[in-house]
Amino acid sequence: MADRLFASFLLIVTLAYAYIAWTLIQAPFQYDPLGPESWPRILAGAAIPCILYILWRPDAESFAVTKYTWFRIALMVVLLFAYAELYEPLGFIISTILFGTIVALTLGAPRLGALAFGLGVGVFGYLLCFTLMGLNLPEGETVKAALEFFRGDAE
Repeated sequence: MADRLFASFLLIVTLAYAYIAWTLIQAPFQYDPLGPESWPRILAGAAIPCILYILWRPDAESFAVTKYTWFRIALMVVLLFAYAELYEPLGFIISTILFGTIVALTLGAPRLGALAFGLGVGVFGYLLCFTLMGLNLPEGETVKAALEFFRGDAE
């Protein structure tokens, strides 16, 4: 029953999101075919059928959440907010390495494996997005300042 209640709430939110995506988001120009107008529409179009499936499938088992699980869910929300706040000042690579490593540790990965995951996601994610997709990702003000300091450009 809990999954249907959550899906009902999520359906309302997603329908509002779809309305905004189809009516209010108007980019003055798009430099690629899948620009700022397309992605929200694609996401809404994919989410609505998934949510409807959750609403109409029968409950297979009961839904019980332990205190530890609630703690991990709350920690993930805090980590997402921290990642969003650190994204610009630290840049994509460093903030993604930190986020990926901490999330992997939270989900039970060994320390070395979590660090390898964080490094892989940060570095290869940057290479994928920057070189293959041509996206502009932030270097980070902290990284820029450190590079200027070590080069001797700082005043």
